[in-house]
Amino acid sequence: MSRSILVFFGSYRRDRQGIRLADYIVRQLIARGDAAELIDAKAVDLPMLDRMFKEYAPGEAPPAMTELAAKIRAADAFIFVTGEYNWGVQPGLKNLTDHFLEEWFWRPAAIASYSAGRLMGVRGNLAWHPTLSEMGMVVISSALAVGPIGQALDENGATTGDVGAALDASFPRFADDLMWWADAARAQRARQAPPY
Repeated sequence: MSRSILVFFGSYRRDRQGIRLADYIVRQLIARGDAAELIDAKAVDLPMLDRMFKEYAPGEAPPAMTELAAKIRAADAFIFVTGEYNWGVQPGLKNLTDHFLEEWFWRPAAIASYSAGRLMGVRGNLAWHPTLSEMGMVVISSALAVGPIGQALDENGATTGDVGAALDASFPRFADDLMWWADAARAQRARQAPPY
């Protein structure tokens, strides 16, 4: 059963190595038979949050925001690929997610983190968990953490060395966990409308 998965990436930095992980995840999901799409916050380029999508009158939201809202509503699950900025979340990714609220409801989310060092972005990963839960998503227990990112994936996105081998070994369980919840949530939404 194919699912629609959105993979969000939020770095605006010039030399973005984390985009390699986001691309890797999209390719792996497609290879498993799912429909996956990368949503790059830098490419979408929403303004700093002034008004949420729901605060615009119908037809008045910026086109990029309207298009993304439709994609979020249609998705079965989400993956947030995040670095770690001063023990916290990336501002570009946080800004993008905050433009929406009800669009996220009743779907599972997974977090994949990375860093240039050995801590693999786990503090950013931990910071995202309560935020996504508050936004109405069920955050799966499996997490993907990669680091040093420069030793995991080459410039073409191929895994390399021991760090890349660890990524290849850990991805299937991470994906299986998310897909189980995606299927469960989709079946429940079909059976019974969400309560709000």
